Amino acid sequence: MSTSIHKVYAGSYWSDGGALMGVLPWSIWSKRVETDDRHRLRMALNLLLIRSEDRNILVDTGLGNMLSEKQHKIYNPDEFMLPVSLGELGIRDIEITDVVMSHLHFDHAGGICSEVLGKKVLTFPSATYWIQKLEWEMANNPDGLNRAAYDKAQYELLAEEGKINLIEQDTTIAKGVKLVHTGGHTVGSQIVEIKTDKGFYIYPADIIPTMMHTHLPVTSAYDINREDTYKAKLYIYDTLKSHDGYLLLDHDNDIWEIPITELG
Repeated sequence: MSTSIHKVYAGSYWSDGGALMGVLPWSIWSKRVETDDRHRLRMALNLLLIRSEDRNILVDTGLGNMLSEKQHKIYNPDEFMLPVSLGELGIRDIEITDVVMSHLHFDHAGGICSEVLGKKVLTFPSATYWIQKLEWEMANNPDGLNRAAYDKAQYELLAEEGKINLIEQDTTIAKGVKLVHTGGHTVGSQIVEIKTDKGFYIYPADIIPTMMHTHLPVTSAYDINREDTYKAKLYIYDTLKSHDGYLLLDHDNDIWEIPITELG
């Protein structure tokens, strides 16, 4: 079986526009994207499924179904769509063999666990989780700058019962699937490079979450290190150019896949 990729829609939520656009002035971005009356932007949760030989590899897990009442008021999320979207691809939760975490912020790690009949369970009980060691350590023992960014309750059960593979370098985890540590958005952010018969793809996660962020200087205020995000973008674009590849956008509402040739 050759390697293939599939978009998996896990719903959406609303996030503060100013924080998302970071250094880009409101006078510029507000004319190009629609906000609600609280200046929030709708953020799609575009996850990635990679099928490689006998492996079903999911990248990130979305918000999950265990948000608090306070979080619902802040983010106004859709219903958790991940199980439905996987089902439409003919994939059951127990058939996910691997989960790659680009990083462990709540909108990517919330679906690690689910509430089923009032009980907290691992959403993908058969999966091995691939997480950068730096990210896991920071998420479980955040410093003052990162404390608000992580919710340890989202992955406590994973630590107790799950299968975790902590990695410390760029790693090929399956045929045509390579994880590359970039930092930038978080200390342990990683991107995914995928070689398929149909082309070469990079899923940059929150290094480049939307079309607005394809511009090199535009970085989110959530990025822990703007310089590393900038360097990661340069690496991503150079790599895509060398493969005539495609960029996959995890939070854009309208665009999922864009060829590097259209980004200039």
